[in-house]
Amino acid sequence: MKRIILFLALLVACVAMDASPVKPKGTVILPTDINIRYTGRININDPFRPMFVYPSAQIEAIFTGTSLRMMAKPGSGYFMAEIDQAEPFKVSFMGRQDSIVQLATALPDGEHHVKLTYIIEGYELRAEFWGFILDEDGALMRLPERPDRRIEFIGNSITCGYGNENDDKNEHYSYDSENHYYSYAALTARALGAEYQAVCRSGIGIYRNYDGPETGSEDCMPAEYPYTCYHDKSQLWDFSRFTPQVVCLNLGTNDTSTGITNQARLESAYYDFLKTLRGYYPKAKIVLLTGSMLNGEELNIVKQALDNTRNHALKAGDKEVYRFDMTPQTGSLGYGADWHPSLAQHEQMARELTSYLQKLMGW
Repeated sequence: MKRIILFLALLVACVAMDASPVKPKGTVILPTDINIRYTGRININDPFRPMFVYPSAQIEAIFTGTSLRMMAKPGSGYFMAEIDQAEPFKVSFMGRQDSIVQLATALPDGEHHVKLTYIIEGYELRAEFWGFILDEDGALMRLPERPDRRIEFIGNSITCGYGNENDDKNEHYSYDSENHYYSYAALTARALGAEYQAVCRSGIGIYRNYDGPETGSEDCMPAEYPYTCYHDKSQLWDFSRFTPQVVCLNLGTNDTSTGITNQARLESAYYDFLKTLRGYYPKAKIVLLTGSMLNGEELNIVKQALDNTRNHALKAGDKEVYRFDMTPQTGSLGYGADWHPSLAQHEQMARELTSYLQKLMGW
């Protein structure tokens, strides 16, 4: 029944201008194909329409032939596509009326590698991947083994890449200017040759979201973290699907952003969440980060809370908790939207964190 529903959806998506349904030409590859690799928090309640909202969700395949089309739910948002060694490019399903986008034509006949990365915060859009269309005689091939190195990034707008493609600090958030592919998290993972996933949302805090009450926010990171998708309780995340060797936790900017900070609550929230992470990842190294948007009193508050959290963990016998501070932004590298890190600032953060993780992990 699901296959029939998907096929009907494809027919609707391919209606011609005269309203005559047209079957897509080529070989249709469904999302359930065993040769498609998914990485990140992807909801598979409907395996024919895998759904995701966090930036960093990835879809990867090796295909034969000379062309490639991608199918997704109209309005899903933006992806970055990598095909073979060509320059990555942005793919838009934002505002589209149809569900098919041409990714490549006139490729040399043979095998080609494609990787798609979701690059925006899509909890309102609820992106869905519907499959690929290859040449008539095209097919998917088996991918090589996954990388041995795995990182999880947990964070807020900085980790998302909020406004990093906008060079005007007075502009506000838009889907068009957010590109997680060029965030410090994605840049660090690629520099280290690591597979990664990011669990991040703009405005989120460790206990108090941006401009939230002093007592804390009900949808802070610890409350949302157990679920596959943000603001969606339909599926608990299966932690066996991704086991990182190192977890980078970058929260606190929003908790201290609007002048109300309860130091005791902040430290308690960090330590409680640290215990939660340790329960999911008993062998991982956990790095507590400060992000580049913190400065002054807020930076000192978060540093103290993180230092105390690490010391508490060490005294309790957890020797694999670490601290790292990224250089605060000064404006010398420009700003993105709403004073967020620019592309150049993300590159600096990535260089700093890459160097630290290389030493920490022996990578």
